[in-house]
Amino acid sequence: MKLEDETTVKTTTKSLRIVEFVHEHNGAGITEIATQLELSKSTVYKHLRTLEQERYVYKGDGDVYYVGLRFLSLGVGARRRRRIYETAKPEIQRLAEESGEMANLLVEEHGRGIFLYRADSSRAVNLDTHAGREVYLHTTAMGKAILACLPERRVNEIIDRHGLPEMTEHTITDRELLFEDLDTIAEQGWAVDREERLKGLCCVATAITDPDDTPLGAISVSGPRSRLKDGKLVDELPELILNIKNVIELNVAYE
Repeated sequence: MKLEDETTVKTTTKSLRIVEFVHEHNGAGITEIATQLELSKSTVYKHLRTLEQERYVYKGDGDVYYVGLRFLSLGVGARRRRRIYETAKPEIQRLAEESGEMANLLVEEHGRGIFLYRADSSRAVNLDTHAGREVYLHTTAMGKAILACLPERRVNEIIDRHGLPEMTEHTITDRELLFEDLDTIAEQGWAVDREERLKGLCCVATAITDPDDTPLGAISVSGPRSRLKDGKLVDELPELILNIKNVIELNVAYE
């Protein structure tokens, strides 16, 4: 749910909605955008024309508009400004190598989880966890690890804003059950996700915090259910991931 108030600039909101639509549909024409967003064709054209002049979109064959690479420059800069990114990157690589699976780094922004970095082992499965991918925090082990570090008031704010949508039959969609899970995570220091976002995928994760215990992000190991059975998911991988967490947090503390 998007929050709007009297300070919102409607013209900017329309431009951003158009950009998001073009991105989500891997390109779109004026008529399609106007129909789906319930805007006039002339309005869509003016916004696209302005965005094109500023190099945020470009027009391809068949009058289809695409998101421009100028966003890539902005995204790379935004990622570098996250202090955890450069510090954690080599350790994420090591985590992937030692686990033999995929390793990820995720941060929280505006109550959503944003993937910042991913490292693959030679047998990692091909997933949608590319840099910039957004997910609901309650659906992933990394998201739950971050939530477990936040005050209850903040967790409730996130739930009130984004809800607890169901991604699979295993997603936690009940507020009380989620808080029970977060209590367990806070006590043991790591979280698991048993097919809660994607069917067939399991993950183990832990939050990375600064010296004041503020969560900077979370790291995880992800793999297919067939390889990450409980013996590995809850016995082997937590020890590995907590060791990596310790290294990253020491590096953060003494940067």
